Amino acid sequence: MDVLQILVNGLLLGSLYACIAVGFSLVWGVLNVINMLHGSFIVLGGYLAFFAWRDLGLHPLVSLAGIAALLFAVGWALQFGLINRIVARPVLATLTLTFGLDMIVYNFMTLSFTATPRRVVLDLGVLNLGVVVPVDRIIAMVLALALTGLLFYVLRASTLGRAIVAVRMDRDAAALMGIRVEHIYAVTFGIGALMAGACGSLLAVVYPVTTMMADQFLGKAFVVCVIGGLGSVPGALAGGLALGLIESVSGHLVGPQHAMTIGFSLMILLLMTRPTGLLGTRGYE
Repeated sequence: MDVLQILVNGLLLGSLYACIAVGFSLVWGVLNVINMLHGSFIVLGGYLAFFAWRDLGLHPLVSLAGIAALLFAVGWALQFGLINRIVARPVLATLTLTFGLDMIVYNFMTLSFTATPRRVVLDLGVLNLGVVVPVDRIIAMVLALALTGLLFYVLRASTLGRAIVAVRMDRDAAALMGIRVEHIYAVTFGIGALMAGACGSLLAVVYPVTTMMADQFLGKAFVVCVIGGLGSVPGALAGGLALGLIESVSGHLVGPQHAMTIGFSLMILLLMTRPTGLLGTRGYE
């Protein structure tokens, strides 16, 4: 396979990985909650996009906004109604709670939708400019990067974003300044779910989605956060692109079945040598 083709494939994959991880990184960095629900939220977004396309005739680019809004509402409700009650406790408590919620969502999806792989088949053809790239993957890449960039802009330029950053930097000081910390926590968790649902909609256009992929998506989010650095949207982007390139190159050299092993090996190496990742900071970008 041509080297340029391998690199392009890696960048296309990496942009989706960045979108997968950025919401996970946001929740972890702001709330100090490891959201075990994240992979299931991605799968749920993919399933909703598929059924909206198959049963309602809605193009996934049209249904994406509604799915994102629905996942935001679900995430907000779960955080405000349940997780906020124990968010100040040690991380093991919130980890256990989100793990239990994940089992509920996972089993609900398996019983309701079955584990049959589902994919939105748009058949938009391919673009051949020296490298062959399916058009649906290009669209998914552009939208994934756009969503990641939009989140970065919101965090840097909006009042809500500055409130999220303030809570991330110092919860007690933010509360003294009049910021409703519990509300910001719920909104942040909702944004993480929103990003997961939107990314799931995009993934359903590129790959078949099944409930059995929830753990895989969650694992990718962990690896990207470690590579890029927790608490940084640019870090999630850098980590996602890096992981996509690494998997694309290693998949060509040693086989795709070993690509995930190499990614997790890199994560362990970085944890030992550079635990802040490539662009990680103590504050929040």
